[in-house]
Amino acid sequence: MKACVVQELSGPSGLVYTDVDDVVGSENTVVVDVRAAGVCFPDLLLSKGEYQLKLPPPFIPGMETAGVVRWAPEESGFAVGDRVSAFGILGGFAEQMAVPLDNVMPSPAELDDAEAVALLVNYNTMYFALARRAAMRPGDTVLVLGSAGGVGTAAIQVARAMDAGKVIAMVHRSGATDFVESLGADVVLPLTDGWAQAVRDVTDGRGVDIVVDPVGGPAFEDAIRVLAVDGKLLVIGFAAGGIPTVKVNRLLLRNVSVVGVAWGEYLNKVPGSAKLFAWGLNQLVARGLKPPPPQRYPLSEGRAALQTLADGGVLGKVVLEP
Repeated sequence: MKACVVQELSGPSGLVYTDVDDVVGSENTVVVDVRAAGVCFPDLLLSKGEYQLKLPPPFIPGMETAGVVRWAPEESGFAVGDRVSAFGILGGFAEQMAVPLDNVMPSPAELDDAEAVALLVNYNTMYFALARRAAMRPGDTVLVLGSAGGVGTAAIQVARAMDAGKVIAMVHRSGATDFVESLGADVVLPLTDGWAQAVRDVTDGRGVDIVVDPVGGPAFEDAIRVLAVDGKLLVIGFAAGGIPTVKVNRLLLRNVSVVGVAWGEYLNKVPGSAKLFAWGLNQLVARGLKPPPPQRYPLSEGRAALQTLADGGVLGKVVLEP
């Protein structure tokens, strides 16, 4: 089969489209014929040797896939030809992928494979973040940093689908405003000097109930300052590169919280939770939630797709199609 293989830890330039052995299943895995593979930030970090999991090349990146079952163990609940979505650490940038059984779920009938894979990690993460970690309630005001990326896109749409009172989106990329507005954000503001005051102004000085922060870096301090009483800042990631710190006395005095969100780690510690969160997310899909059209590349252009992500040129989700 064909696959994109990291041959050296040099980022996108180290990714090579080549022939590899076909995948073989086992009693605890499902083999999927890949119809769409998501390209995400951890894939980029893995290709540079900068992810928390350090892997020597060669290896096939790709944490997200959607397609049809090629082979499944008996009594697994899956049959050959079933449409499924699946996630793992490696293997998605290929024509076939073997995935642990617990990481496989039916794809929503309302979405095609590229849309389903766009939904998989980012939207499950944000449903987990808002529903479980933030205990979001209808009417809450949600502020989203990094709103034009994959996580930010998901945050806006999931918050809106969960009946947020107001969704405020921060953008730092020129040309992203129209895209973010199309996702359902009520207010779109530039992430420039003075942005925290702008957020206070549009909330009549109250602040926000929830901040979704996949960025980290310098924006973190102001993100805490714009929290309302009982507010929660959700730490999703550190796209800006810097891992911030917080003086906990500020949390105490203002009655606010900083909450970690690690969907994958939660699934590892709480068996069966993947299907629980996927069920909840699929209820939102049935009510009309749909990711924006993904940016599609053929699998043979995996290097270009990963470079687009590295260059910050992605609005929404990049997907590879074998």
